[in-house]
Amino acid sequence: MKKKLKWIVIAVIAGVFVIQFFRPDRTNPQVNPAESIEADSTVPASVKTILRTSCYDCHSNETVWPWYSSIAPMSWLVADDVHTGRHMMNFSLWGTYPLSRKVAKVSGIYDQISKGSMPLGKYLLLHPDARLTPAQRDTLLNWTQEENDRLTGNDDN
Repeated sequence: MKKKLKWIVIAVIAGVFVIQFFRPDRTNPQVNPAESIEADSTVPASVKTILRTSCYDCHSNETVWPWYSSIAPMSWLVADDVHTGRHMMNFSLWGTYPLSRKVAKVSGIYDQISKGSMPLGKYLLLHPDARLTPAQRDTLLNWTQEENDRLTGNDDN
């Protein structure tokens, strides 16, 4: 039994070693400031701070890759979350979106924040500073409503 356990441990260690050679893409595409959400939309400083702290790692080309994103299998999970997040919505490319997509994305931000679905719980486990306070949540929700009104021309205020 001890011999079998020894070989299982050796196989696991060898497997962990081998998977380190299969690295996902962890690059940040170049950012054109003229295409960012800050250049294209009205983003107050308070909202900009919240977005950068709680959203940009997955929803921009300015990801700060943490140390554990270099170690498989975590590297695969982190890279997949970032690539999925960028595909769903990318604040670095916001200015390239057509108006209809911007309206849909602002509405989606509102829905995700109001439900508490974003930031993802698994992200918050290692990034507790990204957790939204009730005040930050309200700030984002108010901004998305104002931005939706601006984008759709419903700016009656």
